[in-house]
Parts: sequence; structure tokens; C-alpha cells
Amino acid sequence: MCRTAGRLWASVRERWRVDRGMVTSEYAMGIVAAVGFALLLYEVVTSGQVKAELQAIVKRALSARM
Repeated sequence: MCRTAGRLWASVRERWRVDRGMVTSEYAMGIVAAVGFALLLYEVVTSGQVKAELQAIVKRALSARM
């Protein structure tokens, strides 16, 4: 009885431990999502209002008295 339970527990542990990773289609979808997010972030950062705010922050930092 104890050996059977031990083997069963080892089998369950092994199944949960095995990491098979993502398949190719999951990698492709992850890459597409990452590229889409990067494009959205690029558009936001390079927009006129955000660009002006970032330039103002840099100008204030460079003109600060020490």
C-alpha cells in the first residue's frame, strides 16, 4: 500500500514539475502582442504633447542650479 501511494505521489509530482514551454504559435502571438504594445508606446511617447512635456522636464533638469 505504501509503495503504491509513493509511486502515485511521484507520478503526480513529475507531471506537475514538467515544463513543456510554449508552442510556436504561442511564441508568435506573444511576439505580435509585444510589437503591438511597443508601437503603441512609441506613438504615445512621440506625440506632440508628451514630447513637449519631456523636453520641458529635460530643460528644467539642465537649467537647475546646484
